[in-house]
Amino acid sequence: MSNIDDKLNEVLNIAEEVLEKKEEKNPLEIVKEKSIPVIPQADVETDFETGRGELYKLLEKGNEAIEGILSLAKEGEHPRAYEVAGQLIKTQSEVAQNLLDLQDKLKKIKDIKGDVPKNVTNALFVGSTTELQKMIKKNKDKK
Repeated sequence: MSNIDDKLNEVLNIAEEVLEKKEEKNPLEIVKEKSIPVIPQADVETDFETGRGELYKLLEKGNEAIEGILSLAKEGEHPRAYEVAGQLIKTQSEVAQNLLDLQDKLKKIKDIKGDVPKNVTNALFVGSTTELQKMIKKNKDKK
């Protein structure tokens, strides 16, 4: 590897060794090994706060990585380093957008819970016209 690749690996915490031989497994065994976690009914606020916290952590780590890769790009003036910096900046903007989307989704969830009608103003009569006329006539007689 070149010197610039070593520096990039160090800044981005990428392992230097790549596994050459991959252990082959039967696809059915792989499916059996994966288990779908059962998530209990969680509170929306807790999920929101957890997701929000994780996105903030990602933003902080990404900013650190951007600072490191930009200083590395300035030192080496290697085009690949600038390309990686551009990709990191794009990823950071996507994470920031995800943070805004998360807030919008929480707002929509809260609005849906509050939109339940409390009073029914329109009533629907199911029946024939003769039954409706009889009901109206009974109501007139009561008054």
